[in-house]
Amino acid sequence: MNIPTNMKSNSSYLLTLLVIFSSFALFADAAPEKKGRQPAKAESLYHRIGGQPAIDATVEVFYKKVLADKRVSHFFEGINMKKQRAKQKAFIAAVLGGPNPWKGKDLRRAHDSLDLNESHFNAIAENLQASLKEMKVDPKLIGEVMAIVASTKNDVLNR
Repeated sequence: MNIPTNMKSNSSYLLTLLVIFSSFALFADAAPEKKGRQPAKAESLYHRIGGQPAIDATVEVFYKKVLADKRVSHFFEGINMKKQRAKQKAFIAAVLGGPNPWKGKDLRRAHDSLDLNESHFNAIAENLQASLKEMKVDPKLIGEVMAIVASTKNDVLNR
């Protein structure tokens, strides 16, 4: 993710980018950069949530919910969901402080060709929150994630 220099230390911005999207990273077409790999910090949200295994499982649950949700499922028509899931897992891991940096599109660029509105944003956030609950993520961590998601609304909706 192309994070402005003055935002790199803001963990809520990173978390935001994480989650958001889970679904809305949808058109971000770059994989995490292989070189520059750094060990994830033990106190990062990546580790507090449970690392890559927890992220992988949550993304699987999340997309089942999103694809069943008529409010947003149409955004994924014609999308290779195997690739989408892999991209999303890498994106979330990077945003949560995992070992591989994200080199994909920023949130505005990733969503600028979509006709998204607040109800779409809310649907994705609801599905993410439900997925985190289903995966038995600590409510405090879910709160951190959802606060970050909320902070990305203007970028995702290109306001």
